[in-house]
Formats: sequence, structure tokens, C-alpha cells
Amino acid sequence: MSHHRRRYAIALAAAIGMLSFAQPVVAEEFVNTGYFGDVAIKGYDPVAYFTQHDAVQGNPQYSYHWLGATWQFANAENRDLFKADPGKYAPQYGGYCADGVSFGTVTTNIDPKAWRIIEGKLYISYDPGTAEGFEKSPTKLTDSQKHWSEVEQTLVSEKQDKNWEAPAN
Repeated sequence: MSHHRRRYAIALAAAIGMLSFAQPVVAEEFVNTGYFGDVAIKGYDPVAYFTQHDAVQGNPQYSYHWLGATWQFANAENRDLFKADPGKYAPQYGGYCADGVSFGTVTTNIDPKAWRIIEGKLYISYDPGTAEGFEKSPTKLTDSQKHWSEVEQTLVSEKQDKNWEAPAN
């Protein structure tokens, strides 16, 4: 983005922010859907991690739209459990790599088979090795909780840059 376009985007965002009472961008709205599409956790069933203790591919027939993403489930029962209490089953950090968050970075690429439930919360990682390391190192969990607010701000900035960037000439 050129210096001129960046200044334009910042000024426009500030002006609209002052004139508008629209809801601000809230980081909890960010769900990792990969680089394309709108499907969370690459279509894996978030409830199955808890009920079957396994990564189970969801079925588009049993889907639910929540926080701007489509969540898929192996069956109607899992979908209904999620609908009743999504926060109980959704992965932490919007499904971004928990290990990446522990370093204060946004890692979009995840492996739904690289997961851990720690203290009743689902964490998904980039690969099985990082998931194991995340579980075995208590400082990783502490660090991810510490860095999440800055990762959220990165996501907010990226969304605002995308939304307010002036079209190329």
C-alpha cells in the first residue's frame, strides 16, 4: 500500500469511526477459516473432540453458521450441542494455531488432527509436534493467553486494512 493510500485509509477510517455508531470490529468475531471460504476448522466437527476424543470430519449437511463462519458436524446431535453452547466447543483463539499465538503471531494454517483439550478448552495447532509441545509446556498456554490480545489487534488491523484500502488505480 502506498503512503498516500495508507494515509487515505487511516483518515477515512477515523472519519467514519467518528460519524458512525456501528459496532466496532471485535476480535472474537474472527474465526480462522483458512485462506479461502468460510468453513471453520477445515470442516472438522468441534464437538467430536470432546465427545469422541478424536478429530472427526464434519458433514456439510449438518452445519451451523456462527461468528461469520460455517461450522460442520458429523451429525445433528453434535450440531445441536454446539448451537446450545458454542463457546464450550469452539477452539480457543478462533481456531488459529495456539502455538503461534503463544509467540504473538497469527498462524492461519492449521491441522485439525493436531489438537489438545487442556483445562476443558480446545486448542488446535499447525502440526502434531506443535500440539504436543503446546500441551507439554505450561508456559505455552500462559504465553498464548498473554499474547492473545496483541494477536487480536493484528487481526483487527488486517481486517481494517482490507476493508478500508482504496482500490488500485
